[in-house]
Amino acid sequence: MPSENGKTARTAPPEERRKQLIDATIEVIGEAGISGATLPEITRRAGLSMGLANFHFGSKDGLIRAVLISLAEEHRDMWKVQAGRSDLSPAGKIGAIIDAQFHPRICNRRKLAVWFAFFGNPMHRKFYQATATGIDDERMDVVTDLCAVIISDGDFSGVDARDVAATLEGLFDGLWLNILMYPDLFSADGAKAKVVAYLAAIFPAHFGGHQVSG
Repeated sequence: MPSENGKTARTAPPEERRKQLIDATIEVIGEAGISGATLPEITRRAGLSMGLANFHFGSKDGLIRAVLISLAEEHRDMWKVQAGRSDLSPAGKIGAIIDAQFHPRICNRRKLAVWFAFFGNPMHRKFYQATATGIDDERMDVVTDLCAVIISDGDFSGVDARDVAATLEGLFDGLWLNILMYPDLFSADGAKAKVVAYLAAIFPAHFGGHQVSG
């Protein structure tokens, strides 16, 4: 019953209440955008009071920013774990990073809508850039180093590791947008296949046949 749900929400540990508010905000932004994400609607869906939201985040803007930080940390944690796996070759690590980029927990239309809502909102774009750029640059540095190992181990004259990593970042962003905007034409699995096909054209022995693990 609603009263029981509300009571449970209000008496939950602080970290659980924060998560409830962040999850509700993701849901509302995905439906109404940042400007349409009102604190009354967010707290209604979370089953919490506006007082609790202000207590945990200070304001609506504080909550909105906490959402982006939460998404960015979730995203970073997933690909960092994959990139650090000792059981994978450099090509396997790149493949695992690609898998993380399009993992259902990261690459779903609800969360993609929030990412692009921040990108398209002038009031929050600088915060988006400050939060996301460092994580994107870190991932690109890691992929650059992995590509450099592949290049040094093989005969890939004329291939620039940084250029390959930068192209991957462009593919990630573009395919995320296509998955969000054209769900009938683009899927996460299809996006992964497109990224790996690009790598197979550069490093056929490592990514040909979509064999990227091991």
